[in-house]
Amino acid sequence: MNGDGSMEIDVRHEEDKTAREGEQGTTRSESLIEVVEEEDVLGQQGDPVMSAKMRLVNDAIEEIGWTGYHTKLFFLNGFGYAVDSLVLLLQSVVAGPAYLEFGEKGYEKGLTVAVYLGMFIGALFWGFGADFIGRKWAFNLSLVVCSVSAVLGGLMPSWRTLGFFIGLVGFGGGGNLVLDTTVFLEFLPGRKQWVLTMMACWWGLGQAVAGFIAWGFLSEGKWNCDESKEGGCGRRENMGWRYVMFVGGGLVFVMSILRVTVIRLHETPKYLLGAGEDEKVVETLRFLAEKYNRNCGLTVDDLEGCGVVTGAHSKKRFSVVGETLVHLRGLFSTRKISLSTTMIWVSWAMIGLAYPLFYVFLPNYLASRGAQLGGVSSFEKWRNYSLTNVSSIFGPLLAGWMCNIGLLGRRRTMLVGALMTAIFFFAYTTVRTKAQDVGFSCAIGFSLNVYYGTLYAYTPEVLPSAHRATGNGIAVACNRVMGILSAVIATVADTSTTVPIYICGGLLVALGVISALFPFEPYGRRSS
Repeated sequence: MNGDGSMEIDVRHEEDKTAREGEQGTTRSESLIEVVEEEDVLGQQGDPVMSAKMRLVNDAIEEIGWTGYHTKLFFLNGFGYAVDSLVLLLQSVVAGPAYLEFGEKGYEKGLTVAVYLGMFIGALFWGFGADFIGRKWAFNLSLVVCSVSAVLGGLMPSWRTLGFFIGLVGFGGGGNLVLDTTVFLEFLPGRKQWVLTMMACWWGLGQAVAGFIAWGFLSEGKWNCDESKEGGCGRRENMGWRYVMFVGGGLVFVMSILRVTVIRLHETPKYLLGAGEDEKVVETLRFLAEKYNRNCGLTVDDLEGCGVVTGAHSKKRFSVVGETLVHLRGLFSTRKISLSTTMIWVSWAMIGLAYPLFYVFLPNYLASRGAQLGGVSSFEKWRNYSLTNVSSIFGPLLAGWMCNIGLLGRRRTMLVGALMTAIFFFAYTTVRTKAQDVGFSCAIGFSLNVYYGTLYAYTPEVLPSAHRATGNGIAVACNRVMGILSAVIATVADTSTTVPIYICGGLLVALGVISALFPFEPYGRRSS
């Protein structure tokens, strides 16, 4: 016995465990489930061996705690959030002047369709790929594809070629929301998971940057054609939208370089756990512990003693069809997980319609409202656009605080955010002055991101780790499909009326109700 009696306690613990199993006739799997049911979100769901190992890994991550590595991840993963919102808004602000320059030929909302189609394919490609071959390569490559495509897009001589590169921008950016939340979460201590919600403030920052870039280049007459000008619009006199693409692409390229050079990303321990790489799991966690002078008592024997994980990958490891089916089945492995997965995907689809109807087409709506309110100059329009986007930064900051309150948690935080946004949507129809116009736009930008920021964090928190990127990718893909639909709606409907506002408000009320009924509440529990 040790001086502190620890060996005696351990021995008694093992004897009591054996006795309980003998008396109750419990199986090893049942006892493993019992071990994890209190602390991990999916403790009683899925493979009991995986659940038991997950508890040990979560214990080790808790033991290490928050480190400088997590701080770097917060900023560098946040770049992905910023890029996703930045490219969405870049295509919307350059579409008008580019369409004018190219003779107003082709599908007017073509760029919106292109970027959402690219993001749809990108979300599925990077999502499945991250569960198939790991998070590391997809994390490092996605921003590079996005940045190079944006710069090349600014050089294009036609509407079709511009649409092609906007689609590639979406493809590169489409995987960021999948990977950034997944990678960050799988290194986070459970008591710090609320930071994942707060990280969505980078989304608002990306919007704000896009607004400021547009304000700087699209409000200057020397770089932009006058729509009333006769004789067409030449490239030299309409360089504003190209400058927007160059600057935006350049910023994304800088971000991609920083992601590779500032942090040497290690494969996440929870991905390695599903891949059966127990030694690499311990190696990664001990690397963090040693680098930041922390303790880590996890050993390979601890993990191997739990048994062998099944169901995380197909028997033919590099079979695309086999891997895809395994990950899809894993998202519906129990009735409760099936319900959760379905409700999450429905929520992403619904917000995918509500969000772009307000934001992607907001410039048109603001312009029409401004005309009715006495006229808004180009400078004022883009200034108001920037102010609305700046307001979006602070919504996730509030959400991060709210979701860490036991009375609210993640589900009620989403409920509050959705209902607040719906109220402002409906109230927006009463706007009569320019000040009210800006004020309500900012309020909507703030409250919508309380809901959206929490949904971004909640989704990976309640998905099984071995299938997390796949489930997250499909959720984002559902969002992008509805974004494409919103572009069609914007073409056949009059977005300058209040009808889209009422549609968005109704969708937000429904989303609030759905969020309150989600089967899992991650507050006080660790992701599995």
